[in-house]
Amino acid sequence: MRFSRETLLELEASRLAPYAQKARDTRGRAHPEPESLYRTPYQKDRDRILHTTAFRRLEYKTQVLPGWAGDYYRTRLTHTLEVAQVSRSIARALGLNEDLTEAIALSHDLGHPPFGHTGEHVLNALMQGHGGFEHNAQALRILTHLEVRYPGFRGLNLTYEVLEGIATHEAAYSPGFKPLYEGQGTLEAQVVDLSDAIAYAAHDLDDGLRAGLLHPEELKEVELLQALALEEGLDLLRLPELDRRVLVRQLLGYFITAAIEATHRRVEEAGVQSAEAVRRHPTRLAALGEEAEKALKALKAFLMERFYRHPEVLRERRKAETVLEGLFTAYTRYPELLPREVQAKISEEGLERAVCDYIAGMTDRFALEAYRRLSP
Repeated sequence: MRFSRETLLELEASRLAPYAQKARDTRGRAHPEPESLYRTPYQKDRDRILHTTAFRRLEYKTQVLPGWAGDYYRTRLTHTLEVAQVSRSIARALGLNEDLTEAIALSHDLGHPPFGHTGEHVLNALMQGHGGFEHNAQALRILTHLEVRYPGFRGLNLTYEVLEGIATHEAAYSPGFKPLYEGQGTLEAQVVDLSDAIAYAAHDLDDGLRAGLLHPEELKEVELLQALALEEGLDLLRLPELDRRVLVRQLLGYFITAAIEATHRRVEEAGVQSAEAVRRHPTRLAALGEEAEKALKALKAFLMERFYRHPEVLRERRKAETVLEGLFTAYTRYPELLPREVQAKISEEGLERAVCDYIAGMTDRFALEAYRRLSP
């Protein structure tokens, strides 16, 4: 038995919810090209994203703890995969398009520079007066301009809906993307946004505990964690490794369930019957319930105070700032230090943007090595 693209499109349309974005209804690609015989447009997009250089580089880009802290901590790549898993779980339960959801999830962090959000803040400060830097806009730039893998066009020539999903990440259209309709984005894109917050809160908690920067007894400060521990019979005074895994798993399950139930309720109340109606709705429909939203905010506040501002984490941030500022200053002052292919882009992109693109594409260890070579 073989399933052609036409058959897959028919099957997809017959089983998805009315408010889901169907691949057969895509607004298409900027550059017309033949579609695959056995893949839908969103499946083709997902596969193209997986094969990009930018996606592979995520393996060596920091989430919170740098790679040299140990092999078991999340990287930007493993974070991306966890977001994709959470997104698919929610999308499947809501009758959404899993292929579109996965494509957006896999590409949502492609624009992150080395050293996590610290890198983004540093590059944005350095690029003031030259267009700034924002990771969503950079992801779009990578997928529509910087990745060159096809002879007929720059970028990957992804469908409108995948690019829209990246542009609307974190609830605001990114610069450079002109939506046909101002609005909220598809429900698939909204689910990815929500899943991103769920995934990083859970796995940052896990990494902080594993690294010893968070202590089990501190978890009592978060009402939800205390309740989940009590429900599972876990002792927050010591929390051995297996118990930690149980707690994190239950935490993820709690938020995923809350997201499914609250989003379904909001969709029913809104009465939306198409993907376009979702876009045009005055507020986002993918959400947690009031109780779960309050719990997530409390967890984020705890992580900000106890983990993200931990002296060890801040120390690594200072190192990252020094490295990125040093690289940017050296390359803009002495462009001849840049690789020839980057120098060739200066006339088209401008010096600062060409340097910014080059640095943003670096992995943590490449940036450190480049900085080391510049040092006397």
